[in-house]
Amino acid sequence: MNRDWIATARTLSEALPYLQRYDGATVVIKFGGHAMGDDAAMESFARDIVLMQQVGVNPVIVHGGGPMINDMLGRLGVESRFVDGKRVTDAETMEVVEMVLSGRVNKRIVQAINGQGGRAVGLSGKDAGLMVCDPVDPAMGFVGAPAEIDPTVARRLHGAGMIPVIAPIGAGRNDETFNVNGDTAAGAIAAALEADRLLLLTDVPGVRDREGNVLTEITPDRIRALTADGTIAGGMIPKTETALAAIEGGVRAVVILDGRASNACLLELFTEHGAGSLIRTER
Repeated sequence: MNRDWIATARTLSEALPYLQRYDGATVVIKFGGHAMGDDAAMESFARDIVLMQQVGVNPVIVHGGGPMINDMLGRLGVESRFVDGKRVTDAETMEVVEMVLSGRVNKRIVQAINGQGGRAVGLSGKDAGLMVCDPVDPAMGFVGAPAEIDPTVARRLHGAGMIPVIAPIGAGRNDETFNVNGDTAAGAIAAALEADRLLLLTDVPGVRDREGNVLTEITPDRIRALTADGTIAGGMIPKTETALAAIEGGVRAVVILDGRASNACLLELFTEHGAGSLIRTER
C-alpha cells in the first residue's frame, strides 16, 4: 500500500479530536500579506477555508489590501501620505481605497473560495450596519476606528451555509465612509461574534522572545511585559494590541501565524502542535 496514503489516513485520524473540538465554532481569519498577491497561495487558502466549513467550522474572512491600494493610487497619480505608518485618507484616496478593497480584492477572495466549492459572499463594514466607525484623528482624514459592530449579517450568512468575506470599510455616523486597519476590524468583528479563534495571518512565524525564538503559547500579561521591555516592537505591536483587545472583548484565543506557510490555518486548528503564537489567558 502507498505510504503516502497511509500517512494521509493517519493524519486524518489524529485530527479527529480537533475536528470535534471546533465543530460549530466561529473562527475569524484576517487575510493579508504576500499570499494575497500569489495565485497559488490564494487557491490554497481558499481550499483550506472551504475544508474548514465542510468539517463544521464557521469561518469569517476579514482582509486587507494595502499593496493593491498603493498600486492603484500610483496608477491614478494619487500621492499617499503616511503618519506613524497609517495612510492619511482624504476624500479622493477614500474613493480609491473603497474601490480596491470592496471591489478588486474582496471579489478575488470570494471568487477563489467559490472556485473551491464554497459559497462565499463579499461584504464591507457598510453593509447591514456591520461596522460603524468614529474618526481616529481629524488629521488622518477618513481613517476610522470601529465603534459599533452588528454581527447579525455574518451570523445569518453562516446559518445559510455561506462564508462572509469582509472588506475593512466602515460607515460613519454622518454618512461618511472610513478606511479601517484590517487587523483592527478583524479583532472587533471577532469580539462581537464571540469567536473561538481569531487567526491573524502575517508574514512572520509569530511572536518572538528576546533570543528570537517563536513563542508557541503566551499570555496577555507576557505580551505586555515583552512590549514594555522592547522585545515586541515595530509592526508586531499593532498585531499584539489587536490580540489583547480581542481577548478582552470575549474572543477565546488569538493566533499570530505565518500566512505564507502551506495550510497554516489547518495546521493551527487541526494538529496537536498548531502554528504560530497562541495568545490566551491562563486557565
